[in-house]
Amino acid sequence: MKKVNILFMGTPEIAVAMLSRLLEDKYRIVGVVTQPDKKIGRKQLLTMPPVKELALAHDIPVYQPGSIKEEYEQLMELDIDVLITCAYGQFIPKALLEYPKFGSFNVHTSLLPKLRGGAPIHRAIMTGESFSGVSIQRMVAKMDAGAVCAQQKVEITQEDTMGTLYDKLAQVGADLLAETLPKIINNEACFVEQREEEATFAYNITKEEELVDFECDVQTVYNHIRALIPQPCAYAYVHQKKLKFHKARMIRDNQPHVCGQIEGLIDQGIAIGAMNGYVLIDELQMEGKAKTDAKSFYNGIGKNLIGYIINSEQ
Repeated sequence: MKKVNILFMGTPEIAVAMLSRLLEDKYRIVGVVTQPDKKIGRKQLLTMPPVKELALAHDIPVYQPGSIKEEYEQLMELDIDVLITCAYGQFIPKALLEYPKFGSFNVHTSLLPKLRGGAPIHRAIMTGESFSGVSIQRMVAKMDAGAVCAQQKVEITQEDTMGTLYDKLAQVGADLLAETLPKIINNEACFVEQREEEATFAYNITKEEELVDFECDVQTVYNHIRALIPQPCAYAYVHQKKLKFHKARMIRDNQPHVCGQIEGLIDQGIAIGAMNGYVLIDELQMEGKAKTDAKSFYNGIGKNLIGYIINSEQ
C-alpha cells in the first residue's frame, strides 16, 4: 500500500467508482464516511449506501453520522493525510477540512465554476449543455467554491440521459483522481481559483420539477425528461394519475402540434406533442402499474388515449 492515509467521504454509486480506484491503486483507506442507511421502495427496506457496501467488503471502518457538523470529532482522532470526497451529501465542518496533512479535496461532476451544488448531472442535461465534466478542487467552507487543480471535459450527446452521463463521469472522475492525487501528495498540483462571477448553481431536483410542461419547445421537453432518467423520473398526469416517462426520443418537424396531446404509436413510441415536434416515449409507467414498453401500453389503454391532452397539473 502507498503510505498515505486517506479518509474517504461519499454515498452513491459514483463515489464507489472513486473509492474503488483508490483501493486498486493501493492507497490506505483509514475510514469511509457515508450517509446513514435509509428505507427505500414500497417495502421500505432499510438499505445501506453503495459506498458502505464496498467499504465493508474491504473491512474498512465505516462512519455514518446523521449530522457531520455535530459528529466529526471522532474522525479527527484518525491519522489522516488526505480527505477525499465525492457526492457525500452533507456540508463538512471547516475544522475537519483543515485537519488532514495534505488537505481536503472534492471530485465534482461539473466544469467548475459552472453548476456548483448537488445535482450538476441532472441540471447539465436539463438546461441543454453540450458538455459536462469533472473537476478536482480543494475544499473550502463554501459549496464547491475551492480552487481547481484538474478538469476533464465530457461531451453530452442528444441520446444521453442522466444515467448514461453519470456512468461516463464516474469513469472519467476515477481516472482523473488517479492521475491527480499523486501530484497533490507530491506538492506538484497547480491550483487555480474559481471566478466567482462565472459561478452557476445546480440545486437538488425538487418534487415539483419532476412534472413535465409540454407547453415548451420539443428540445426543452426532451431535455427535461432525459435529465430525470432513470431517477427521479419525469411524469405528467393522465386522468389524475401519474404517467412516468422512463425512456424517450425526440422528433423535430416544425409542424403544428397540440402541446401535450397523445398522438398515437409512432415508430414504436407513444408520441406526445410539443412546440415544433413531439417526443416519443419508449418506456412508460402508469401510476399503480408496472413499467412497460410503448407498444404494450398502446395495446392496453394507450389506443383509447389518442387525442387526449395530458396535464402538467393534477
